[in-house]
Amino acid sequence: MTMTSQPPRQSWWKRNQQRLTPWLFLAPGLLMFGIYVVYPILESFRISFFQWDGLGEMKYIGTDNYTELWGDRNFVTSLKNNVIWLVLYMLAVPAGLLIALFLNQTVFGIRLYKSLFFFPFVISQVVVGLMFSWFYAPNFGLLYKLTEWISGKGIAVLADPDLVTYGVIAAGLWPQIAYCMILYLTGLNNVSTDQIEAARLDGAKGIKMLWYVILPQLRPATFIAVVVTVIGALRSFDLISIMTNGGPFGSSRVLSYYMYEQALSEYGYRMGYGAAIAVVLFGIMMVFISGFIWKMVRDEKGGY
Repeated sequence: MTMTSQPPRQSWWKRNQQRLTPWLFLAPGLLMFGIYVVYPILESFRISFFQWDGLGEMKYIGTDNYTELWGDRNFVTSLKNNVIWLVLYMLAVPAGLLIALFLNQTVFGIRLYKSLFFFPFVISQVVVGLMFSWFYAPNFGLLYKLTEWISGKGIAVLADPDLVTYGVIAAGLWPQIAYCMILYLTGLNNVSTDQIEAARLDGAKGIKMLWYVILPQLRPATFIAVVVTVIGALRSFDLISIMTNGGPFGSSRVLSYYMYEQALSEYGYRMGYGAAIAVVLFGIMMVFISGFIWKMVRDEKGGY
């Protein structure tokens, strides 16, 4: 009679090693994300229900900060400017795609063209703001001189309440288009040549080739480009701070800059009110990004 030997009993770690190992690698990143992203967001929600100067005692006031927002003329101006930023900043996505399609060729001097279009991406936003401030500057700025030469009267863009927001957006679009271009260039390198050849055999070319064959394969790049562009439009603090300081007469304020003014500048120290502005800004960002994610997931499901 033969005795059947039982396999040695495995420890709990051996049985669950494959399932737990990925989470152990993710743990440091998740911990940092929780501490520096999730916790500040939740704390901003909490502080928005208080009146607080950042140092003294916190006084609970319920939704008074949110009620005050809708009667605040400066907040309404900032919100309107953010909507303008969102609409015009989205031009960076198709512009980046068009430039990427142009650069995705083998023609003479293409490396030089790529370097020139890539250049704005590596420049600091501070430098971009200073360059465009000089470009718009009255009396000696290039744009001022050109408009003076053409019409006889120069246009001081940053001193005009009706034009200042568009001038700052143009400055922000310059590096943002370069960023979207890089994303699409990377995506074009991964486009399936077999699908392109098959589409050519079926007679597809030009716009039809782009719309039905290339763009569906660029969805991941488009998703990242849209998300980054939306975030860039809503957090447009640095260019406003460098170029206008919210002026003239507060006409170029956006929500991120107005939040800073109310919470941290010498005019404010109203942490609760600043947190309420931050919550509104976060809500707008989540609406746009969540809507795009939902559409992308729906399109992916419809494709199978």
